[in-house]
Amino acid sequence: MAPLIVTAELPSDLQAWATALRRAHFPPERNFLDAHVTLFHALPPSCEDEARELLAAAAARPPVPARLEGVMSLGRGVALELTSPEMQDLRDSLAERFHGLLTPQDEHRPRLHVTVQNRVEPKDAQALLAELERSVTPRDFAFAGLALHRYRGGPWETVKRWSFRG
Repeated sequence: MAPLIVTAELPSDLQAWATALRRAHFPPERNFLDAHVTLFHALPPSCEDEARELLAAAAARPPVPARLEGVMSLGRGVALELTSPEMQDLRDSLAERFHGLLTPQDEHRPRLHVTVQNRVEPKDAQALLAELERSVTPRDFAFAGLALHRYRGGPWETVKRWSFRG
Protein backbone atom coordinates (compact mmCIF):
# COMPACT_ATOMS: atom_id res chain seq x y z
CA MET A 1 0.00 0.00 0.00
CA ALA A 2 1.19 3.51 -0.85
CA PRO A 3 2.00 6.19 1.75
CA LEU A 4 -0.43 9.08 2.08
CA ILE A 5 0.46 12.73 1.50
CA VAL A 6 -1.49 15.70 2.89
CA THR A 7 -1.33 19.05 1.11
CA ALA A 8 -2.74 22.53 1.61
CA GLU A 9 -4.58 23.69 -1.52
CA LEU A 10 -3.57 27.00 -3.09
CA PRO A 11 -6.19 29.36 -4.56
CA SER A 12 -6.65 28.78 -8.30
CA ASP A 13 -4.77 31.87 -9.50
CA LEU A 14 -1.71 31.18 -7.34
CA GLN A 15 -1.91 27.47 -8.18
CA ALA A 16 -1.84 28.16 -11.93
CA TRP A 17 1.05 30.63 -11.66
CA ALA A 18 3.14 28.37 -9.38
CA THR A 19 2.51 25.33 -11.59
CA ALA A 20 3.64 27.31 -14.65
CA LEU A 21 6.85 28.26 -12.81
CA ARG A 22 7.40 24.64 -11.82
CA ARG A 23 6.88 23.41 -15.39
CA ALA A 24 9.31 26.02 -16.68
CA HIS A 25 12.09 25.32 -14.17
CA PHE A 26 11.77 21.83 -12.64
CA PRO A 27 13.77 19.13 -14.47
CA PRO A 28 11.10 17.63 -16.77
CA GLU A 29 12.23 14.03 -16.26
CA ARG A 30 11.47 14.43 -12.54
CA ASN A 31 8.40 16.67 -12.69
CA PHE A 32 5.34 14.49 -12.14
CA LEU A 33 3.33 17.00 -10.10
CA ASP A 34 1.64 20.37 -10.22
CA ALA A 35 2.66 22.97 -7.64
CA HIS A 36 1.79 21.87 -4.10
CA VAL A 37 2.29 22.70 -0.42
CA THR A 38 3.06 19.52 1.53
CA LEU A 39 1.90 19.32 5.14
CA PHE A 40 2.66 15.60 5.66
CA HIS A 41 4.96 13.60 3.39
CA ALA A 42 4.23 9.98 4.34
CA LEU A 43 1.33 8.95 6.54
CA PRO A 44 0.84 5.19 6.78
CA PRO A 45 -1.85 3.89 4.41
CA SER A 46 -3.51 2.15 7.36
CA CYS A 47 -4.71 5.54 8.66
CA GLU A 48 -6.56 6.57 5.48
CA ASP A 49 -10.03 6.44 7.05
CA GLU A 50 -8.87 8.49 10.04
CA ALA A 51 -7.10 10.96 7.74
CA ARG A 52 -10.29 11.42 5.70
CA GLU A 53 -12.31 12.14 8.85
CA LEU A 54 -9.74 14.53 10.29
CA LEU A 55 -9.28 16.47 7.04
CA ALA A 56 -13.03 16.76 6.49
CA ALA A 57 -13.42 18.16 10.01
CA ALA A 58 -10.40 20.48 9.60
CA ALA A 59 -11.85 21.89 6.37
CA ALA A 60 -15.11 22.91 8.06
CA ARG A 61 -13.75 26.41 8.63
CA PRO A 62 -13.15 29.57 6.59
CA PRO A 63 -10.19 29.69 4.18
CA VAL A 64 -6.84 29.94 5.98
CA PRO A 65 -4.99 33.26 5.55
CA ALA A 66 -1.42 33.10 4.28
CA ARG A 67 1.26 35.17 2.61
CA LEU A 68 3.61 34.63 -0.29
CA GLU A 69 6.78 36.14 1.19
CA GLY A 70 9.09 35.72 -1.79
CA VAL A 71 11.54 33.04 -2.85
CA MET A 72 13.99 30.89 -0.91
CA SER A 73 16.96 28.74 -1.75
CA LEU A 74 16.81 24.98 -1.42
CA GLY A 75 20.53 24.69 -2.22
CA ARG A 76 20.00 22.68 -5.40
CA GLY A 77 16.65 24.31 -6.11
CA VAL A 78 14.31 27.23 -5.47
CA ALA A 79 10.94 27.52 -3.75
CA LEU A 80 8.25 30.09 -3.16
CA GLU A 81 8.33 30.92 0.55
CA LEU A 82 4.94 30.97 2.27
CA THR A 83 3.91 31.91 5.79
CA SER A 84 0.69 31.08 7.59
CA PRO A 85 0.57 30.82 11.37
CA GLU A 86 -3.01 29.52 11.13
CA MET A 87 -2.06 26.76 8.68
CA GLN A 88 0.85 25.80 10.92
CA ASP A 89 -1.53 25.62 13.89
CA LEU A 90 -3.99 23.51 11.88
CA ARG A 91 -1.14 21.20 10.85
CA ASP A 92 0.02 20.95 14.47
CA SER A 93 -3.45 19.84 15.55
CA LEU A 94 -3.47 17.17 12.82
CA ALA A 95 0.03 16.05 13.84
CA GLU A 96 -1.19 15.53 17.41
CA ARG A 97 -3.92 13.22 16.12
CA PHE A 98 -1.35 11.24 14.08
CA HIS A 99 1.07 10.97 17.02
CA GLY A 100 3.07 7.75 16.82
CA LEU A 101 2.37 7.37 13.10
CA LEU A 102 4.58 10.17 11.78
CA THR A 103 7.93 9.72 10.07
CA PRO A 104 10.86 11.71 11.49
CA GLN A 105 10.40 14.20 8.60
CA ASP A 106 6.72 14.70 9.47
CA GLU A 107 7.32 15.00 13.22
CA HIS A 108 8.71 18.50 12.63
CA ARG A 109 6.83 21.61 11.57
CA PRO A 110 7.52 22.25 7.88
CA ARG A 111 8.61 25.51 6.32
CA LEU A 112 5.63 26.16 4.08
CA HIS A 113 6.77 26.44 0.48
CA VAL A 114 6.12 25.52 -3.14
CA THR A 115 9.12 23.93 -4.85
CA VAL A 116 9.56 25.35 -8.36
CA GLN A 117 12.99 23.84 -9.02
CA ASN A 118 14.94 21.00 -7.40
CA ARG A 119 17.89 18.67 -7.99
CA VAL A 120 19.77 21.01 -10.31
CA GLU A 121 23.33 22.31 -10.15
CA PRO A 122 23.73 24.93 -7.39
CA LYS A 123 24.79 27.59 -9.95
CA ASP A 124 21.56 27.02 -11.90
CA ALA A 125 19.52 27.28 -8.70
CA GLN A 126 21.31 30.51 -7.75
CA ALA A 127 20.58 31.98 -11.19
CA LEU A 128 16.86 31.20 -10.90
CA LEU A 129 16.78 32.50 -7.33
CA ALA A 130 18.24 35.83 -8.48
CA GLU A 131 15.76 36.01 -11.38
CA LEU A 132 12.72 35.26 -9.21
CA GLU A 133 13.84 37.62 -6.44
CA ARG A 134 13.44 40.42 -8.99
CA SER A 135 10.01 39.32 -10.21
CA VAL A 136 8.12 37.68 -7.32
CA THR A 137 6.01 40.18 -5.38
CA PRO A 138 4.91 39.35 -1.84
CA ARG A 139 1.14 39.14 -1.44
CA ASP A 140 -1.57 37.87 0.84
CA PHE A 141 -3.80 34.96 -0.14
CA ALA A 142 -5.93 32.30 1.52
CA PHE A 143 -5.46 28.56 1.27
CA ALA A 144 -8.49 27.05 -0.47
CA GLY A 145 -8.59 23.68 1.28
CA LEU A 146 -6.81 20.44 2.09
CA ALA A 147 -6.12 17.33 0.02
CA LEU A 148 -5.12 13.72 0.57
CA HIS A 149 -3.01 11.85 -2.00
CA ARG A 150 -1.39 8.43 -2.44
CA TYR A 151 2.27 8.31 -3.42
CA ARG A 152 2.71 6.28 -6.60
CA GLY A 153 6.50 6.26 -7.03
CA GLY A 154 6.57 9.68 -8.69
CA PRO A 155 3.05 10.76 -9.61
CA TRP A 156 0.46 11.11 -6.87
CA GLU A 157 -3.09 9.81 -6.97
CA THR A 158 -5.53 12.27 -5.41
CA VAL A 159 -7.77 10.50 -2.91
CA LYS A 160 -9.96 13.50 -2.03
CA ARG A 161 -9.95 17.29 -1.78
CA TRP A 162 -11.79 19.29 0.87
CA SER A 163 -12.54 22.98 0.29
CA PHE A 164 -12.60 25.35 3.23
CA ARG A 165 -16.05 26.83 3.83
CA GLY A 166 -16.84 30.49 4.15
